[in-house]
Amino acid sequence: MDQALFEQIYESVVRREPTYDGVYYTAVLTTHIVCRPSCRARTPKAGNVVFYESLELAVAAGFRPCKRCRPEEGGVLRPDAVLAAEADRLMEAQFGQKVTLEMLAGWLRVSPFHLQRTYKRVTGRSPAGRLDQLRMEKACALLADTELAVAEVGQAVSFRGPSHFTAWFTRKTGLPPTEYRAQFKGGIHHE
Repeated sequence: MDQALFEQIYESVVRREPTYDGVYYTAVLTTHIVCRPSCRARTPKAGNVVFYESLELAVAAGFRPCKRCRPEEGGVLRPDAVLAAEADRLMEAQFGQKVTLEMLAGWLRVSPFHLQRTYKRVTGRSPAGRLDQLRMEKACALLADTELAVAEVGQAVSFRGPSHFTAWFTRKTGLPPTEYRAQFKGGIHHE
């Protein structure tokens, strides 16, 4: 590797930028650990770094994958994007249940603060905002495509009582669930 390319990649390591994630792997000679260039661990000195074009080459040379940035997981996705994608998967599977940030963080084995901050940085919204969106999409679909009672639709999207569901739905769409259903079934899409 020529010196100019080395310096360019090393600069991305110093700034913890994901530019070279999945393209190069940062092997640290003093620790025998290989990381993603964007790893949040302490930045190694340039003289202690070797860049590899694949994780397999670094492992074959005797380096073990970092436990912090997990270069073996998620392909070219940054660890933050992997965490956000896993949070999305869990929320999609559990949106009909009561889900709190603390529960979600527990399932993912991270702190609630870390999950909130990371998820918002990756997706542009909070986990609660995403959960709200999932519930709204499901509620609208159930109101439009089924004959379930409003209370049953509310229960399906994790509301215990029909009044809480009706108030939430009305606040979000500007229409009570029964009016939404009537307008949707009448051919007017109002979301």
